[in-house]
Amino acid sequence: MRTATVALLLALAALPAAAVEPAEMLADPALEARAREISKGLRCVVCQNQSIDDSNAELAQAMRVLVRERLVAGDSDEAVVDYLVSRYGDFVLLKPRFQSTTLVLWLGPAVILTLAAAVAVAFYRRRTATTRQPPPPLSDEEQRRLRALLDDGSG
Repeated sequence: MRTATVALLLALAALPAAAVEPAEMLADPALEARAREISKGLRCVVCQNQSIDDSNAELAQAMRVLVRERLVAGDSDEAVVDYLVSRYGDFVLLKPRFQSTTLVLWLGPAVILTLAAAVAVAFYRRRTATTRQPPPPLSDEEQRRLRALLDDGSG
């Protein structure tokens, strides 16, 4: 029983803790759900690799409040995100949009992977091409030395 309680507490501690405070929450559950979903996709510019939904930073809290204010004002989810991008830049998006300024982010890994595969193929082709060639025949001197070694070892 005690082990199960400890395991449960450890499991709960491993869950990501949302930083949304009760005072920030909206009374309308549908709007609150939209706000939480939007917040999960926005980066805390202080913490950088945390969403504003998970961050305890003051700026993240201000951003969460701003999201909720925009939703209460009647903005669509996309309009709320666009508003925050206009204020903080594309960096605020945890998943950047596919546009000309983010091509390197989206296509870079594929280009690097393709180049690495091409280098690996070239390396193995060159390696197998050199190993397929038969060794050159022994010279007369090498054949005499080999016979002498074999004769000495057999007797």
